[in-house]
Amino acid sequence: MYICRKMHSALPAGERMVTMAEQKIMIVDDDKNICELLRLYFEKEGFKTAIANDGVAAIELAKSEQPNLMLLDIMMPELDGWQVLREIRKFSEMPIIMLSAKSETFDKVLGLELGADDYIVKPFDSKEVVARVKAVLRRSAAAKEPEKAEGVVEYDKLKINIANYEMIVDGKVVDTPPKELELIYHLASNPNRVFTRDQLLDEVWGFDYYGNSRTVDVHIKRLREKLEGVSDKWELRTIWSVGYKFETK
Repeated sequence: MYICRKMHSALPAGERMVTMAEQKIMIVDDDKNICELLRLYFEKEGFKTAIANDGVAAIELAKSEQPNLMLLDIMMPELDGWQVLREIRKFSEMPIIMLSAKSETFDKVLGLELGADDYIVKPFDSKEVVARVKAVLRRSAAAKEPEKAEGVVEYDKLKINIANYEMIVDGKVVDTPPKELELIYHLASNPNRVFTRDQLLDEVWGFDYYGNSRTVDVHIKRLREKLEGVSDKWELRTIWSVGYKFETK
């Protein structure tokens, strides 16, 4: 089966996938159908959700729920999205993505200047919204972890530097193609977390990649040939019928 995925950048330095079960997304829109649709998509992806249908409720709920990210419609009763954005920025730096039927450049620029992190035009594809939210959360997590900014992960006899695309195994530089290196970097940056093949395709190859999930298997096999038996303190493990993880011991 072939899968079409939207392209992400190739794992910028320090970027890693957040643990979705720990993230809460707040959806603010006066259209209850849109809220419910997005809620279903986000909860299917493992996120928690909170919903508000007007600007006043959005500000109060943001204070009590303390979400990790807000999706904020512009045209709403009580207070519009611009007013809500200004108020939220007085007490929170959480990422905010604006939702609007307006596609004019002025509106996009205004949102970004007021402190929004992204801008999505209606009508939208719910899968794209989820992908954009994940990307903003990853950027936000990376910004809070300056110690990872150089894009280097290290374990016993293993060092992966995504900034210069170099993998050092037992003190020796091992020739590693870019996608293999991005894959092992992503797994090693999230030790002991299991990733499905589809998740790895999303995060490493990108949403626009045309290919089948067995691509991941091939790259894992090649990495194992380079890493097998190097250390007894970590292992590139297969989780049968699920995917892969970089396991530390």
